[in-house]
Amino acid sequence: MSSGHEKKFKPDQMEYYDRDELVQIDYRRVPEKGWMDEPADIRHGNFIYPANPQKLEYIGFPNARHWSPLEKDWKLPSNWKEIVLQGIRERLDKYRSFKVFMDICVRCGACADKCHFYIGGGDPKNMPVLRAELLRSIYRNDFTTAGKLLGKMVGARPLTIDVIKEWFLYFYQCTECRRCSVFCPYGIDTAEITMMARELLNLLGININWIIQPVADCYRTGNHLGIQPHGLKDTLEFFTEDIEEATGVKVDVPMNKKGADILFVTPSGDFLAEPGIYTCMGYMAIFHELGLNYTWSTYASEGGNFGFFTSADMMKALNSKIYAEAKRLGVKWILGGECGHMWRVLHQYMDTMNGPADFLEVPVSPITGTRFEHARSTKMIHIVEFLADAIKHGKLKLDPTRNDGRRVTFHDSCNPARGMGMLEEPRYVLKNVCNNFFEMPSNTIREQTFCCGGGAGLGTEENMEVRLRGGMPRGNAVRHVQEKHDVNVLAACCAIDRATLTNVCDYWAPGVKVSGISELVANALVMKGEKAREIDFRKEPMRPEELVRPEEPEAAKDPKHAKEAAHV
Repeated sequence: MSSGHEKKFKPDQMEYYDRDELVQIDYRRVPEKGWMDEPADIRHGNFIYPANPQKLEYIGFPNARHWSPLEKDWKLPSNWKEIVLQGIRERLDKYRSFKVFMDICVRCGACADKCHFYIGGGDPKNMPVLRAELLRSIYRNDFTTAGKLLGKMVGARPLTIDVIKEWFLYFYQCTECRRCSVFCPYGIDTAEITMMARELLNLLGININWIIQPVADCYRTGNHLGIQPHGLKDTLEFFTEDIEEATGVKVDVPMNKKGADILFVTPSGDFLAEPGIYTCMGYMAIFHELGLNYTWSTYASEGGNFGFFTSADMMKALNSKIYAEAKRLGVKWILGGECGHMWRVLHQYMDTMNGPADFLEVPVSPITGTRFEHARSTKMIHIVEFLADAIKHGKLKLDPTRNDGRRVTFHDSCNPARGMGMLEEPRYVLKNVCNNFFEMPSNTIREQTFCCGGGAGLGTEENMEVRLRGGMPRGNAVRHVQEKHDVNVLAACCAIDRATLTNVCDYWAPGVKVSGISELVANALVMKGEKAREIDFRKEPMRPEELVRPEEPEAAKDPKHAKEAAHV
């Protein structure tokens, strides 16, 4: 960073980082020491603050205390080593996949350059294969015969305090996006390895507040933001006023409605954070126009699940409220909003953890009659699937010219795309509501999509350097279509993406705004009884004649990064 930037800004601000310096990455540099001998470099900008001990105590996690990653003493229990090794032993017994992933890697390097954090930073320990070795080396040392006999010769090393610090730094520089797994010839799910490492760190009370506070709030109120029932009701009613101002149509807010056909669950980021609030207004307008018999819940007021970034047991506990509320309200099935990790939890874990949901029906759209057989086990479908079906059957009157001022590209959110296989439905919806749609380069979308750089609990400010580096591959792809096609809107069907990609675009592709899919559908939606549409839900002109790219911030001028990132 230049001295000028350092004087004006702090490491938790984007402006602190000079873009030309960030992209000066020497991927061919050979480290002076072997990776086992290189200690973790923990500094401001590359780590996240530890969990508030009060929040840890609330959810019953061990070793709640005040500590700092910058200090030498992390205040670990005296028997910390035994705790970790016993934790590994228990998880090897419980999860067959964990042992398989520890044993079968041949270190071929197919994944080495696939991680967005490695591409954006060049740190070898952010190569997925080497990040996994941080844990696998301890497994070899204490749980394999070869490791016990031959040690470092076979990639084994003893467990030390420095190893624990290394785990903290690098396993919280993994967003569990699974892009590396797409390229692994053995199908190793590196996200599962990160999840195991984080569980082991939790045993020592080593965790981050950006995850633990939402988990504790969800325990207490049913959502990550700690919104009380009356607060949620008031928020949604405020949204109806904004919808009426834009459309002239007054929509209803069904809350805790027993006997509704559908329970609608969405991430709490849609209630309070821009641009998610506009996506939420989109849901409400669409459901009103369809005459959908649905309900919100003040108990299951969170579709997201930060337990997924904490431990399997926590993920199960936080997810249980969805089925419990569906049963209490007597709905037929569940519809989920635009969330990413919510959908990996639902489609890969929910039926096993919290099911079977035999009290619910296989989802059938009351609007089109379509039976969603793929949701037979979970009894829950994604809003984008629902919208694609409604549009295909002509159940929504749409005027895509209302989005003509928006030149749109689409970010495949990691979990719906790689974890759920939802690739075509969002594109079908967008092409029906936008006349100007452009794809990013093929090796940055669909199954190979790049992460936003802030998922899995990393979307906070104190690790801003890591986020900007991790967001660089996606930012470069956006910049490419911005320069080639004048793209000015990046659509995403994930609440975390909408929040973190705003910073990514502001830094790497200034002038591109981030939007949810439902917001764009609502823009094009012709509602019965509406007034002439002059503004959208953001209270911006519905049909701007021309969207001029604003002048770039100082840190983003002279963008050499498009040439630097040959990976993209």
